[in-house]
Amino acid sequence: MGIRKNTIKIKTALISLSDKSNLRPLLNLLKKYKIKIISSGGTYKKIKSMGFKCLEVSKFTNSKELLDGRVKTLHPKIHAGILAKSHDDLKGCSGAYDLIDIVIVNLYPFEQTITKSHCTYKDAIEDIDIGGPTMLRAAAKNHDRVTVITDPNDYNLVIEEIIKNKKTSLKLRKHLAYKVFSHTSGYDA
Repeated sequence: MGIRKNTIKIKTALISLSDKSNLRPLLNLLKKYKIKIISSGGTYKKIKSMGFKCLEVSKFTNSKELLDGRVKTLHPKIHAGILAKSHDDLKGCSGAYDLIDIVIVNLYPFEQTITKSHCTYKDAIEDIDIGGPTMLRAAAKNHDRVTVITDPNDYNLVIEEIIKNKKTSLKLRKHLAYKVFSHTSGYDA
């Protein structure tokens, strides 16, 4: 079965970042290997401003952002693409669904926001990330097939492995999934 292989070829990446630092080397790699990039909001604008091709989430899902941007990535096409074990899983879905092979997400800086002296209750509420943890947990759950990155310090691990193998190993995907579950539980606490 395809998902149990030790390595997984990456064809589509979903990127949603609050911390957009160190992004260029990752984008260069994705471009080199012709990996389609999907993104939303400020990340989409940043990727485009850096001269890279990127498909906006709303065009990918064929659904506009809702509630002043509060709902962008909470969409069946996003989560089916992340959670599907294979293309065969998607055949049962009505409509055109695609696998998402790598999810690169870091969360709104809630803790930094609430420790600011001028932080209002409204500021704090708006910095509670909902879509980010949902995508991260979905990708980490499906680490047999999906590579998930939440820490920009891990970009180089993934870059090195893709350059070496054109794929990511199960060992690396498990390591990154563990980091996601640890990070999201800390974020929730």
